Amino acid sequence: MKLKTCAAAAAVLCAFALPATAGVDTDAAVKLTKDNGCTKCHSVDKAKKGPAYQKVAAKYKGKADAEAKLVEFVTKSPKVKLDDGSEEEHKAVATKDTAQIKNLVQWVLAQ
Repeated sequence: MKLKTCAAAAAVLCAFALPATAGVDTDAAVKLTKDNGCTKCHSVDKAKKGPAYQKVAAKYKGKADAEAKLVEFVTKSPKVKLDDGSEEEHKAVATKDTAQIKNLVQWVLAQ
């Protein structure tokens, strides 16, 4: 009986340990990055012309406004400074679907 109780408690703890991004549609996020040319400058784990998504996720980890800041960033075309010191306008994601944008940002933050 004690073993069943411990197993049930472990199952509950594991359920709460799942990342909050369990609802992220990875396939849709990756498709959006490819369709918008994001992969020309970004990769999940390697720096290209732009930072790796893992580096972006690390930068915003634990920040309450991370999602809002990234949504603004991918929709507003801000100027970005590149590693070589040059600046250019970041291309905005070409969708007005807020659910797609939110999914993309959550996917980036989950890297």
